[in-house]
Amino acid sequence: MELLDLLILGAAALATSALTATVGLGGGVVLLTIMLIWYEPLVAIPVHGVVQMISNGSRTVIQRRHVDWSVLGRFSLPLLPFGALGLWVAQSLSAELVRPAIGVFVILATWAPRALFLGVRPEALPRNPRFLLLGALVGFFSPTIGATGPLQGPFFQHAGFGRHALVGTFAACQTLAHLAKIGLFAAVGFAFAAYWLPIVWLGAGVVIGTWLGSRVLDRVNERVFVWLYRGVLTAVALRLIVGGGLALLRF
Repeated sequence: MELLDLLILGAAALATSALTATVGLGGGVVLLTIMLIWYEPLVAIPVHGVVQMISNGSRTVIQRRHVDWSVLGRFSLPLLPFGALGLWVAQSLSAELVRPAIGVFVILATWAPRALFLGVRPEALPRNPRFLLLGALVGFFSPTIGATGPLQGPFFQHAGFGRHALVGTFAACQTLAHLAKIGLFAAVGFAFAAYWLPIVWLGAGVVIGTWLGSRVLDRVNERVFVWLYRGVLTAVALRLIVGGGLALLRF
């Protein structure tokens, strides 16, 4: 990877992490869609997983006293079996198909998130089966779609969390999901060491971005950031859809 590409990705990691820290939106989704411009999905998804584990892990450590460990335990149970199934599906699909699929997922998650659940209302489910189901969904989609934050939000609604417990438990679930995904990719031979430079570079970017978002960017107009987030995410997702569609036509 060229130096300029690394600089662009580093800036994207910093900006998306700052965005998450500032307005609580899924900067990880933006970062993944940008990474897919340079990397194949089966490279971008595990590398992104390490970077996001660093980002969410730092928030988990900060909020560790507020993590609901019973929720985390239920969430963790289906992660590996459904993750193994998801990884098998991901390895069976071509990059030309996965890129536009992720793009469509991102568009729906940004503008019509309820459409992802096909009429089901996760917040209406009882608490225990709700987080078991969430663990299964995240386990399956984490190796295939990569960024599952938009899936998780509705499951945390009306679950009785205080503000700190919500942030801490959500971050802990994300950390565990990325850790499971990393383990599965390592088990099938993905060479994480070959990508140590972008991992370290992007990891530093998300840590610095979290710090900036917490201390500086909270003074910026939140509505501006929300529309900026949606605009950037939509533009990159459309690029994935159009680029993947053209590649499929050529194929």
